Amino acid sequence: MDESTPTCDKRFAMLGIPQTLEARRAYREMIITTPGLAESISGLILYDETIRQKKKDGTPFIKIIIDAGIIPGIKVDTGAKDMAGHPGEKITEGLDGFAKPVDEYSQIGSSFCQWRAVIALGEGLPSQGCIEANAQSLARYAALCQEAGWFRSSNRNTHGW
Repeated sequence: MDESTPTCDKRFAMLGIPQTLEARRAYREMIITTPGLAESISGLILYDETIRQKKKDGTPFIKIIIDAGIIPGIKVDTGAKDMAGHPGEKITEGLDGFAKPVDEYSQIGSSFCQWRAVIALGEGLPSQGCIEANAQSLARYAALCQEAGWFRSSNRNTHGW
């Protein structure tokens, strides 16, 4: 459920499904309303579009997820990009201005966020530069999450649902 809009639309296109906001909403509603879902998963990572969506009846997805006992999280990175000076290697972007969306997502109901580091393996890979850059990015991400209070248990469901 953390698929970006372009990724979800690409998958839909391959299956002949319309690439619309409504089609993505209906698909995600089907997932979160699956009977017994919480028996199989304990958390869901959402995408910006998804965390703001509602069921057809107007119920926020985030409420359904929390009421089911599933911990909602949010994908906050803006994607892995080619790393300058390191052919074949990636660096994840999105830390600039990170605190504002983290606070907003927390207010919406997210209890954690996801950040990723893409490390290519192969001959001569990963390079020391790529390892260090990704480690620094992950450390900055962790520090920003701690500053935002995302690692406190009191962060859950303050929405009165």
